[in-house]
Amino acid sequence: MTTPVVDSTTGRGTATPSPPPEHGGGRALLASWRWLRTPLLVFLVTRLGIMAIAYVSVSVIPDAQATIYHLRGTENRLLDVFGSRWDTGFYVSIAEEGYRYEGVEFPSVAFFPMLPLLMRLLMPLVGDAVVAGILISNLALLAATIVLYRAVLDEWNAAAAERAVWYLSVFPASLFGSAIYTESLFLLTAIGASLLARRGRWFGAGLVGIAAALTRMHGVLVAVLLAGEWWRQRHDPAAGKPPFAALASAAVTPLGTAAYMFYCWRSFGDPFAFVTAASAWGRAPKSPFATMAELTQPLPGGWFSGLLAGSIHVDNWIDLAAVLVFLLLGCALLAIGRWGEGLFVVLGVSLSFGSGLLMSQRRYMWVLFPVFILLGVWGDRPWLDRTITLLSALGLALCTALFANGYWVG
Repeated sequence: MTTPVVDSTTGRGTATPSPPPEHGGGRALLASWRWLRTPLLVFLVTRLGIMAIAYVSVSVIPDAQATIYHLRGTENRLLDVFGSRWDTGFYVSIAEEGYRYEGVEFPSVAFFPMLPLLMRLLMPLVGDAVVAGILISNLALLAATIVLYRAVLDEWNAAAAERAVWYLSVFPASLFGSAIYTESLFLLTAIGASLLARRGRWFGAGLVGIAAALTRMHGVLVAVLLAGEWWRQRHDPAAGKPPFAALASAAVTPLGTAAYMFYCWRSFGDPFAFVTAASAWGRAPKSPFATMAELTQPLPGGWFSGLLAGSIHVDNWIDLAAVLVFLLLGCALLAIGRWGEGLFVVLGVSLSFGSGLLMSQRRYMWVLFPVFILLGVWGDRPWLDRTITLLSALGLALCTALFANGYWVG
């Protein structure tokens, strides 16, 4: 048996013999199931923490003003928090009533179909769209952490895998992984497609890639992950060179988006209805430099006075910080030769930040999972591990408390 040893400079692992287990029997069995035990423990700790904060904060923090979104509250406090806030209402309404495009202020066609489709399929079993959506999101998140752990373990070691799962799960925007949002499903499909490709299962990687492209607009970028993995294996002497036909897995990934475009064309006469609908939120292609220029316009009286007066839009600055950090780490992935993952992150940042709005950027960044793998490798430095954990946990608690009371956090 071998254990990958990490070169923190290049980000690549080399296999060295691992010591035999000191004890057999039960301890060896537990060690062999670490890939399940560790993600499950992290999932339970973070999700229970999120639920506790949400439950308490609803009692002690005044609610925000009611939104005009389609929301259907429930008598269960936790179901209400994770199934009746902001975008959750759109997925519930799509599952229950179908898409709406014309005659409404916020067309639901802006939201991709995989999550509401799964919710509709599960509704007969659980009896309610809200329950179905929350179950799907949380099960998908748990599965995504398991797949992430296996993916990191294949190339590095258990410590790096544990840190990657932990950083992903405690990231401030990870609360959306337990609400009726598409983030969990996208993480599962994107990481799953990448792992299948790494293990040479190109046909399955293509199918999962199609599912990712049906989940959200960023899904087409999974094609970059698959093409990058194909290139890596072709140029890695230690890997079996995949055939050129394996590139079909990347080529078919955009079929998920194409299928939704076909549906929009047949149903609403506009194959780009989801793009048109996004303009209702003010999202339209815009130079990131113009977005940053708007944010950095001098305040009356100067920045210091604005800081003291509390007139700085801190929320936008947090989103900008998330964008810059993920862009920097995406470039770091490119610098160490991880082309597919690096391009996935950089293009993901560019696609999100080029939408013309800063809001929600921290949530969009969360699904760019190669960043958490890189941090998992680098996190063997205690100071970095503690810094990531502290900042993430504080941010997660704050975002959860605000989200639970109807405030916008992403």
